[in-house]
Amino acid sequence: MRSPVRDLAQKDGEESTDRTPLLPGAPQAEAGMRRGLRGASAPVCCSARYNLAILAFFGFFIVYALRVNLSVALVDMVDSNTTLEDNRTSKACPEHSSPIKVHHNQTGVTFPAMHAMWSSWAPPLERSKLLSISYAGAQLGTVISLPLSGIICYYMNWTYVFYFFGAVGIFWFLLWIWLVSDTPQTHKRISHYEKEYILSSLRNQLSSQKSVPWVPILKSLPLWAIVVAHFSYNWTFYTLLTLLPTYMKEILRFNVQENGLLSSLPYLGSWLCMILSGQAADNLRAKWNFSTLCVRRIFSLIGMIGPAIFLVAAGFIGCDYSLAVAFLTISTTLGGFCSSGFSINHLDIAPSYAGILLGITNTFATIPGMVGPVIAKSLTPENTVGEWQTVFYIAAVINVFGAIFFTLFGKGEVQSWALNDHHGHRH
Repeated sequence: MRSPVRDLAQKDGEESTDRTPLLPGAPQAEAGMRRGLRGASAPVCCSARYNLAILAFFGFFIVYALRVNLSVALVDMVDSNTTLEDNRTSKACPEHSSPIKVHHNQTGVTFPAMHAMWSSWAPPLERSKLLSISYAGAQLGTVISLPLSGIICYYMNWTYVFYFFGAVGIFWFLLWIWLVSDTPQTHKRISHYEKEYILSSLRNQLSSQKSVPWVPILKSLPLWAIVVAHFSYNWTFYTLLTLLPTYMKEILRFNVQENGLLSSLPYLGSWLCMILSGQAADNLRAKWNFSTLCVRRIFSLIGMIGPAIFLVAAGFIGCDYSLAVAFLTISTTLGGFCSSGFSINHLDIAPSYAGILLGITNTFATIPGMVGPVIAKSLTPENTVGEWQTVFYIAAVINVFGAIFFTLFGKGEVQSWALNDHHGHRH
């Protein structure tokens, strides 16, 4: 029996030119090309592209571990007798520990640089898998380094936190220099079969022009669809992982950051979801013939509306802090679906400029981290449940709006402005 969702995807007239993320053209020709890519797929085991994904995974693991260990080590670095006044929190119960604050989404150039590399390395039907594997390292880095840094500080000394993770980072850097190349053409150990497979799958996607088409990029509605989705997702992300713990501490009087296991659960759930959603997304495209745009829409809707629902629900849990932790974990877990949704859509619409596009969208996506907490503070002067419900409502509405906007205006095929050099391949 055919899946009704699949039938719906195939009946979408707007997506008829998007059976693969290749150039728009005759559906029959594209279906044949899709079958050819599946049949000619290079082996996964010991392949250069999956080696790159694994090394990138450990790279992002280290990047986020280095951020977390600084937050943990700072607790031991400062004078233990120093106390911080909090005029907004009740003094009826004493603080049990100094909360560990982990800074999120300070990606800098790391994610855009990786996007730029994947534009030359990721075959269209393997993009979700490869990118979700590489970027999931950030979540696992937080999960492992948070308790490990605490153990090192407790049994040894806070200086050893930096020695340990610094040594691991240097070792990874040496492996990266030795094993990784910018493109398949310059890789010394890639098999001829795999190189031809990657290059043939990207032949009609990459541009060889040197100048960046800034005006068409800034006028591209599909790009702004990603911008809106990225901005909206991060608003809820910051609300969940920054403001919701504050709500639990000040309203429910439970500090989730005092429990290392509960602190790591949201990141662990997001890591698992990113890995699994990447596999599922590419299977839907390769085996079930879902269009690229349909897959990006489905995963973005789940990854944005799901967290919005649980965020609103968090305002009606009463004093049940265990349920609040469950909602926080489920929300961040569902957010992992976006890793195969709008988060990698830059590579679908303009592979050659994916790094630049991610830099643009990520710039707008940092605004919620600065504005969100300020707005939340202004809306909660008395720290009442009703005030916090308003904060959660605003975040949920923004997230739903972003999901709808991306669903309406997102695209899954390479845009014409990204191929205005007669479809030449980048060498």
